[in-house]
Amino acid sequence: MLRGSQEQQASPRIQEVPQSSWYPPSVVGSNSSRPSTPGSASSSDLNVQRPLDHSPSSSIGHVPPSEASSIIFLLKDKSVDELRKLLSDKDAYNQFLHSLDQVKTQNKVRDDLRNETLQLTRENLEKEPRILELRNQCRIIRTTELAAAQERLNELQMKKDETLKFYSPAALLQRLQEAKNKTDAESEALYNQLLEKEIDLNTFIQRYKKVRTTYHKQALTHLAAKSSIG
Repeated sequence: MLRGSQEQQASPRIQEVPQSSWYPPSVVGSNSSRPSTPGSASSSDLNVQRPLDHSPSSSIGHVPPSEASSIIFLLKDKSVDELRKLLSDKDAYNQFLHSLDQVKTQNKVRDDLRNETLQLTRENLEKEPRILELRNQCRIIRTTELAAAQERLNELQMKKDETLKFYSPAALLQRLQEAKNKTDAESEALYNQLLEKEIDLNTFIQRYKKVRTTYHKQALTHLAAKSSIG
């Protein structure tokens, strides 16, 4: 009779997790995750804690062993009713979850990152008017000052090309040849004027000597330049 009365007193405590539990079926649907009788404290309490083991169906299956052991240490002193409440009451579970040091650390890191991101966003937004102003200035420079500077650069480039072409060795030789030919033609013209008696002999000698001296200088310069280039 005493044993029967003990079983009757224990039977009200053998209850399943409410069907409205927010846990996934892999957790609440397993008999191993439901507490049995108070008399089987060792097996019952261990079974209630099974959602915190390292099995694939566990909700903390990816938690490192050191962290999992610390969580189990926090759960082992809780009563069956408290554990059952964690399984069925989402608010109770969240309160317990956010009391863990690991979760507090993660939340702090998340909050710090969020605050830093918000601060950077504010700074960027504060700089936006200045960025727009600089962008407009760049556009003005590109369409006005840059265009004028580019045109001026093109002009200078053309002048440079012309100067280099004008003072190139081939151009210098060409001008020396033309000058020599012109001087030779002048001397020939003086000779014809003498023959036609357009000038007297003294005038011819003075002018002809000067022209031929210039011609020979030009001829020697042309020859030396041609030799050095060749």
